[in-house]
Amino acid sequence: MALCGLVALPAGAWAQNFDTAGVRYEPQLSLGGSVLQLNGAGIRYKAVFKVYTAGLYLTAKAPTTEAVLAAGGPKRVQVVMLRDIDANELGKLFTRGMQDNSPREEFARSIPGTIRLAEIFAAKKKLVAGDQFSVDWTPGAGTVVRVNGKPMNEPIPEPEFFNGLLRIWLGKSPADHLLKDALLGKPPTSHQGAG
Repeated sequence: MALCGLVALPAGAWAQNFDTAGVRYEPQLSLGGSVLQLNGAGIRYKAVFKVYTAGLYLTAKAPTTEAVLAAGGPKRVQVVMLRDIDANELGKLFTRGMQDNSPREEFARSIPGTIRLAEIFAAKKKLVAGDQFSVDWTPGAGTVVRVNGKPMNEPIPEPEFFNGLLRIWLGKSPADHLLKDALLGKPPTSHQGAG
């Protein structure tokens, strides 16, 4: 089910692949010895421009931000760029999104990971259309960022860091409200070009 590039997962639809803006999201993947399900996927808009697609994978469906944050087991956010972007700028936007959406004490505990994330994007310099990165949380190990499949860091152990990243898209002031709904598996509504 797709409308204006946003994808929500209809009940019982796990047997098929999902396509959003030409990007295919598998219904399942394996991470940290667990099988993860695609919770939802959609497009990040900036004004009327499509910037990237994102998909959220969890061990079980979670329809709210609170349920996603509380979910046990491994988690993945998969992002595929739809246009070229300065990677350093994207890193700064992510840091700002984490700061704006995380409780102050939690953000303070995520600062070492946030600095490492900024270094990863600064070193990459540019992300071009088709580039992808994933942010993987594995309990007992931490968060690993992969760019085009290549691990870019040693695991960042603080769970606050991964939860802070999730809040970029799922927090009270998300990057894109319609993308938030899509990642939570809610039925799509038309996009008004906000973002």
